[in-house]
This record gives sequence, C-alpha cells and structure tokens, in this order.
Amino acid sequence: MENDLKDALAARLLAMGDDEAILGHRDSEWCGHAPILEEDIAFANIALDEIGHAQVWYALHAELLGEDAASYPDELVYRRSAGAFRHAPLLELPKGDWAFSMLRQYLFDLYESVMLAKLADSQNESIAGAAIRIGREEIYHRRHTQTWVRRLGLGTEESNSRMQTALDALWPHVMELFRPLSGDATLIEVGILPNLGDVQTVWEAAIRPWLTESNLAIPEAIPSNYTRTHHTKHLATLLDDLQEVVRLYPEGSW
Repeated sequence: MENDLKDALAARLLAMGDDEAILGHRDSEWCGHAPILEEDIAFANIALDEIGHAQVWYALHAELLGEDAASYPDELVYRRSAGAFRHAPLLELPKGDWAFSMLRQYLFDLYESVMLAKLADSQNESIAGAAIRIGREEIYHRRHTQTWVRRLGLGTEESNSRMQTALDALWPHVMELFRPLSGDATLIEVGILPNLGDVQTVWEAAIRPWLTESNLAIPEAIPSNYTRTHHTKHLATLLDDLQEVVRLYPEGSW
C-alpha cells in the first residue's frame, strides 16, 4: 500500500475509533443515573456497544500499522494525550441532562448509520465487513434514541424546552462530523471512503423532518471553532477520568 494511502487510511480508522470510544465513555456516565431502571440497562448496553465498535476500528488501525491488535487499542485509549485524539468534539461534551445525551446520541447514530451503509460498499474488504457488522447493532441504537427525541420533543413544555436547549448547544458541533480529514480525498478516489458531502445530504434529509416533527426548531448552521484536532476543554477532564488508573500505575498490566 502506498504511503499516502496508508497514512490516510490510518488517520480515518483512528478518527472512527476515537468517535466510538469517547461517545461510549460519555454514555457510560449514565450507568446508575438514568431516569428509569430499564433505561439504565439499555443505555449502559449502548455504551458497551460503542466501546466495542471502537475496538473494531482500532484493531483495523493496529493491523494496518503492524501493531498487536489485542493490546494496541488500550495504548490508543489510555496512553495518548488529549491533542492526539481525533474524534469529533461533539462527542466529548459533558453528558448534560437526559435530553442532551439522547439528542447527541441520535445525531451521531443517524450519521453513523448513513456512513456505515456507504462503507459497506467500500473497496477495502475489512472496512466493508466491519461496517456491515456494526451497522446491524446501530439499527437498534437509532431506533432507541429517535424514540426518545420524539417523546421528549412532543412531551411536556419542560421536556420540549430541554430538548431545544440541547439542540441549540449541539448543532454548531454537528457539522464537524462531515468535515473531511486531510487524507480523505485519497480514500474517496480509490473507493474506500464515501464522499462526506453525500453522507451529509442523506443525514440532513432524514434528521430535519424528524426534528421538525418533534416540535424542535433547527438552529442556523453556524460551525463551532472546535475541530478533530482542536478540542474543547472538556476532553482533558474526560481523560483525567478515563486514564486515571493507568496514570497511577503506568507499568501495570491486567
């Protein structure tokens, strides 16, 4: 594999793994704190799924680089600094209230569903296979969270207000999901990665009617100043929690 193509693929796999790992960690913060017991179990399982999906992309990243697919994902998650992570900043924001977490999850679930459907036709067989497997689970994630968006948007005055507040806060960060990485053009050219503009078009065609029908006003698309390489202050705090044990016992093994 040519170096430019290999570097571009490594960067994209890392970003996809980071997306899943960071969102999975944020979702896990609801364990024991969800509004009802059934949801406590359901959302904890979604968090585990996201972390499992991260493992899939990290393993492909490790394989590409000739690293150990069993141990390298742990290195990526527990021993990197904040500046080395490449997830979308949307996913590192604090969990907020239930409306915020449900809406963020839905925004990402729908993006991921569209992305995975297109990646299933990737010219890279490993990526196509992973996309198909992960896509089966994401169907249930999307159904779950879109139901909550509709339920809260059309619920009480307070639930609608909380959803609107969440949408206003999240929307500026959403467009970063569709911003290409520096090497993506190379991947698109050879059919490994879909055009992110096409992904965004399909995503918006689905998300806008659902939000509108949930009695939510879609804000203007004003992008934030944060990118996959320029994160919010919240990431450092998140990593303080996520990496605490490894920092205390840097030579430890489990």
